[in-house]
Amino acid sequence: AGKEILEAGCGEGYGAAMMAQHAAKVVGIDYNAVALDIARQRHSGPNIEFREVNLLDLAQRDPGRFDAVTNFQVLEHLDDPAPFLEAAAACLKPGGCLILTTPNRLASVSENPYHVHEYLADELGETLAPFFDTVSVKGIVGSERVYAFERARGAQAQRILRLDPLGLRNLLPESLVKFLFARLALLVRSRVAASDADLVDLQASEFEIGETEPPQWIDLLAIAYRKFEP
Repeated sequence: AGKEILEAGCGEGYGAAMMAQHAAKVVGIDYNAVALDIARQRHSGPNIEFREVNLLDLAQRDPGRFDAVTNFQVLEHLDDPAPFLEAAAACLKPGGCLILTTPNRLASVSENPYHVHEYLADELGETLAPFFDTVSVKGIVGSERVYAFERARGAQAQRILRLDPLGLRNLLPESLVKFLFARLALLVRSRVAASDADLVDLQASEFEIGETEPPQWIDLLAIAYRKFEP
């Protein structure tokens, strides 16, 4: 309560809306105008705002404003995460924190052409360290239903990939691979739903910060505090 939070890469605003229930102000930013229109339609409120702006630009316009910056499932899409992380740190008040999630490379069940790089826990900490004073990396774990869904999704994806035993997809233009992947992802989900509809109706309560070892972590969770100026 009483905190201002920035969600970088807010998409359709689901996460920002949840945080707005507990924060004084939430600002969600994204460069996808369509997603932002949906966010504004679904999640309007006196303490929530959605803006079409790049994080690097916002860091220059409004530095040191936020108590926390959140960023969920974005880092794996970046060729060079350094400018993004530097901008996230710049948006924070001294002592403010970045809360970030990204897929755990050890738990990936299928290839994703949209992911430039997936991280190991130690590697994620090392990537964040130049921009923050303290960094802690933990893991997100799930219920048995969550793991059952991940196994089913991986099995269906592998069945589809077996249709390309020579790896010809690696020779196709990136834009075409991404186009095909988006449609195959829907096919995978529909096949999982057809085999066990219960698995696709997962709830937020089925995920938690885990105390297990990294191979069991579905996603990595980093909490990093901004460097204080000398």
